[in-house]
This record gives sequence, C-alpha cells and structure tokens, in this order.
Amino acid sequence: MKEIGGFFELELERRGEYHSRAIRLNSGRSALRYIFRTEKPQKVLLPYYICDSVIEAARQENIPIEHYHINEKFEPLLPDGNLSDARSLILYVNYFGINEGIVRKLSMSFDNLLIDNAQAFFSQPVKSLNTIYSPRKFFGVSDGGYLYTDSPGGQQLESDISYEHCGHLLKRLDRGAAASYDLYKKNEEAFHSRPVKQMSELTKAILSSINYDKVKTVREQNFLFLHEALKNYNELRIATEELNGPMVYPLLIAKKGLKEFLIQHKIYVATYWQEVLTRVGAGTTEHKLTEYLVPLPIDQRYGTEDMQVIVDTLIGFI
Repeated sequence: MKEIGGFFELELERRGEYHSRAIRLNSGRSALRYIFRTEKPQKVLLPYYICDSVIEAARQENIPIEHYHINEKFEPLLPDGNLSDARSLILYVNYFGINEGIVRKLSMSFDNLLIDNAQAFFSQPVKSLNTIYSPRKFFGVSDGGYLYTDSPGGQQLESDISYEHCGHLLKRLDRGAAASYDLYKKNEEAFHSRPVKQMSELTKAILSSINYDKVKTVREQNFLFLHEALKNYNELRIATEELNGPMVYPLLIAKKGLKEFLIQHKIYVATYWQEVLTRVGAGTTEHKLTEYLVPLPIDQRYGTEDMQVIVDTLIGFI
C-alpha cells in the first residue's frame, strides 16, 4: 500500500527528466558496461584522452582495447583498417559538450559508434547510435546515468540506493566546497566497486525537479561571456554557433601554474585527466591538453559577475 502521513521528505517539484526516453542507470560507467554486455564487441577503440573509468569499464567486461589519438580540434585520428566492422565499437567523447559537428560527421560514416556524452548532457542522441550521459557532471546528484540504445536484450537490474552517498552534497550547502571535498572524493572512489543497477528513486526525483531550460540558457550565456573575453588568449579555436548547454569553458594556455593560481583564488578547476600522461608521450596533443587545459566553471550556479571575477583573475595571472 502507498504510505500516507508521517514525517516529511525533501520537497522536490516534479517537472520531468530531460532524458525521459533513456534507460536509467546508476552511473555513466554502468551505462558503458550495459552496452558492452549487450553488444559483446570483440574490441573497443578508445581515445587516449579519456578518463580511466571508461578503460576500467571495458576491462571489467573483458573487452580488448585499442587507442587512437585526437588533434587540437578534438577530431579523432582513427587507425587504418576496417573500422566499420560491427564486431567492434568506436567510442567518441563529445569533449566539453562543444563537438556536436564532429559527432554528426562521424555518424554518417560509422554505424558502430558509441557516443560518450558524459560532458554533453544537453546534446540529443543520434538515431540508432549508442549514447551515454552522466548527469552528476552537470547537477547536484550523487550518481546516475542515462543510456540510449537500440540493442535488443534488456537486462534485469535492481534499483540502486543513493541516500548514503549524498553527504558531500548536503555538507557543501552547510560548509562549502573545500570542507566537503573529502566526502566528494570518497563518493567518486566508490564507483569503482558499485555494480550495474537501475537509477535510484532519489536521483530520479532530483533530476525530475530541475528547470532544464534555465540551466541550458545560463550555461550558454556564461560560456559566451568567457569566450568573448578570453578568445584571444585561448589556443583552442572554438566554434560557438552550435552551443548546447556545454559543461565548461575549455581554456588552453601553455603556461604553468595557472590551475594552481585559480584554485588559490577559490576558482576550483579540475584536470582532465592526469592518468592520460601515463598513456602518451610529450609532444602529443593529449599531453598538452592534460598539462595545460583549464576547464572554467560556467554552470547554472553562477552569473555574469562571477564570470567577470574569473576573467579578472586570469588576466591578472597572464
């Protein structure tokens, strides 16, 4: 029977999920493992410039890996050979959510694409292509993943439970980002051992409460503000005609100490991904991106005044 009465839970307005037609899973990594189990590819082609969690997902499902390079336009430099072989998958990352043109171009050449939209939540899937999303890179949820696939053979999965993994989200509200960072790291590390499950009811409720139109608009406005102020410093050539709620503003300046300087000034930026340096040599595009690319925050928590603080701090360093 439905429970009636008792103490109150979090009150979240149910607007609807952005990816309401997708398969709901407990992480982007689980979405990858789901596809690997369903497709059973003989190998997967991965970019060198990618998070270790993707590599781990392939290894957990015993899928052989082959790597390829990208250039500074984030275009894949795929190896020669029969890449349309249905027994393999080619994974392409829509880096920072600003490479939809590359996704479209690849989709016209390959049916065996797996699109990693973990950094491109607002990008719609291309019909008939396996596509994954990781909402926790865009919103305050502890877990969750979305998957679009036409592959037959749905997997019977139990629902995950999320309330035990939300401590960093709640503590950040009370104490700030720095004080809750250790809890955040523990939650990140926990994904290594969490099995593939359905998305929890808590995560679904939170993702149903978001004003996605507003989020998308704010992200695009902040991105354009930073681009206008920093494009002459940025070594990346960024096309802004097709912005679609990007994750961050990627700033590439080959100048040591910039990330540390920003963090000292409480502008928290990540490194994507330190482990890449173990896979590539100096002089490669991937090495340069790992060393010097600064992903500037543009998300829905911030506005023009915050973006101006970022610009002023950056120009002061430069």
